[in-house]
This record gives sequence, C-alpha cells and structure tokens, in this order.
Amino acid sequence: MDPVYRFIIAVARLVFWLQGLKFRIHGAANVPRHGGAVMAINHTGYMDFTYAGLAARPSKRLVRFMAKESIWGHPVAGRLMRAMMHIPVDRHAGAGSFRAAVAALKAGEVVGVFPEATISRSFELKEFKSGTVRMAQAAGVPILPVTIWGSQRVWTKDHPKRLGRHNIPIFITVGEPIPVQRGDNADEVNELLQRRMTEQLHRDQEDYPPLTGDELVYLPARLGGKAPTPEEAYARDEEDSRRRTDRFNS
Repeated sequence: MDPVYRFIIAVARLVFWLQGLKFRIHGAANVPRHGGAVMAINHTGYMDFTYAGLAARPSKRLVRFMAKESIWGHPVAGRLMRAMMHIPVDRHAGAGSFRAAVAALKAGEVVGVFPEATISRSFELKEFKSGTVRMAQAAGVPILPVTIWGSQRVWTKDHPKRLGRHNIPIFITVGEPIPVQRGDNADEVNELLQRRMTEQLHRDQEDYPPLTGDELVYLPARLGGKAPTPEEAYARDEEDSRRRTDRFNS
C-alpha cells in the first residue's frame, strides 16, 4: 500500500542524511498505531511537513497533510500530492477540504494540519485557526500537539534556503493526545492546544544548541534573537496579504 508515499519517504530520508540533519524526536509513541488523529503542527519553515511525518514512522503511520491547493497545479508535485492522498486547501472556500479531512479521519487516517495556516516569521506561535479542533470534533478523534524547532534554519520566509550539507539539529516533539468531544467548547480546546504547544516549543528552544552570530536571525526576539517581533511579523503578513489581493484584483 502507498508505494509512492513510501518511495518519497525513502528519498526524503536520503536527502536528510546528505544534508546532515540531526533529528531528535520525543513522544513518537503518542502517535496511535490505529485510528484517526489530527496532527497539529507549528509552522516555522517550508519543510515542516516533511519533518513532522518522521514522528509517525515508529507507529508505522503515514500522515495525510493539508496543504495549499496551488501545489496540486504543479505538473510533478501535483501528481505526487494526489498519489500520497494529501488534502488540498482552498483558503477562499475551505468547506470542501474540511469535509475531505473529516472523511479521512473517520477512515482512520492521521491528518496533518498547521493551525497557524502560514509560516510564523517571528518563530513564535501565531493565533490558531479553529478548523483543527472542529475537524477533530466532527470525526471523533484526538488531537496530537506537535512542535518542530530548527526547521527555520533550513528554509523559511525572508531568508535564503540552505539545502546543502549543514548539520542542522531538528527537534520534533509529539505531546500527549488531547481528546475532543462534540460537546466541548471549541475555543477552550483551541486555547488548550495552543498552550500545550507553546510549552513544548519553549522546552525545545531551551534544549536546543545555542545560536550565535548570523544564526541569531533564526531566534525569536523574546530569546534575544534578531527575528521580527510578533507585531512586526504580523505587519509583514498583512502587507503580503494586501499584495496578493492587489494581484488578484488587477
């Protein structure tokens, strides 16, 4: 089953080895071996989905990621995304992708979601969208809080990609599953999820090898780094949104 997906994983692991990436994965046993689950992942770099999937390998699970629909338009990437049964997301009309995700969860799949929707330029957690909790409620499955730290040093917004051999450590943590019931207050569960992921991320940042010199651009301002503050990052995101709107209307 899933020969294309498994082949892509093998290729990705070879690339990671060639890059010298040093993965530290905690909590992989929290990924269930059977049944559906929503894997909620923080988002600091373009390669996050490839790294997050590694945490599911010990449980012999494949993660079906939700990703922006435009990828499916690429002649090669689109075919691969379809073959791996990932889920396209139309940000202007998300009902269809929500239904597809719920159907996959009910069928026993692990679905990967980025609650922040877009990459965080500040490398702090942005406000979470409610879709993560709502799809878990609709499918009757738990949420897995997953944090990644270090991926921003490989490839992120406003910085050149570093895809050669660089030996960058990547920390991945899977927290204890958060059970969700249909009658639960979605906002309260969303707050709990964000709080859990914030705590995980801060622990990983504390354990991570110190960043100095030019690497300080990948460290949050809160920790003495040179990344934008959350307020500065929000302003840049808003400017990006305005530009996209202008291009769409032109």
